[in-house]
Amino acid sequence: MRYQVVIAGFGGQGSVFLVKILALCAGNKNVACLGTENHGMSQRGGAVSCTIKLGDYSNPIIDPSQADLLIGLEKNEALRNINYLKPSGTLAVNAEDSFPKDDVSAKVIQIDAFTKAKNREFPIQGLNVYMLGVVLAKCEDFPFTLEDVKEALVQFNPKVAQENIEVLEKAIEDIKGK
Repeated sequence: MRYQVVIAGFGGQGSVFLVKILALCAGNKNVACLGTENHGMSQRGGAVSCTIKLGDYSNPIIDPSQADLLIGLEKNEALRNINYLKPSGTLAVNAEDSFPKDDVSAKVIQIDAFTKAKNREFPIQGLNVYMLGVVLAKCEDFPFTLEDVKEALVQFNPKVAQENIEVLEKAIEDIKGK
């Protein structure tokens, strides 16, 4: 398996958490992984981007046009990192309004997760996990299953695992219901 993921958001959205969950998924399947974190002014809501490479790689940096998947926890951060996505890749983006899909050659999965959280469909703290659920529902080449992710969530923090699993399942239900 060789798969490269960029996760882009701003401070407090849980980009780093998602990388840790994906790393646990990889470890549970004995898949090598390398990751990075790039924190801007993250404590003040600034940009945070993280990468994870799954498989046989020697360098954790993802070069432009090489990522298989870009998870944009926020539209502007997705746009800021779009150059890392390969043309045949997938962009899963949280965007309240229209995303310029015509400017992107990759597959675009857009959902307004902010509004769903504002409407109390799930806790806003779970936006990152919600977007991972969107990926599980719509990204055919994603290397992990729902069960893999659930197991990693329990391993990472058993105290809040059930809440995260409910958010994950809510995202899958929302996407499959479309």
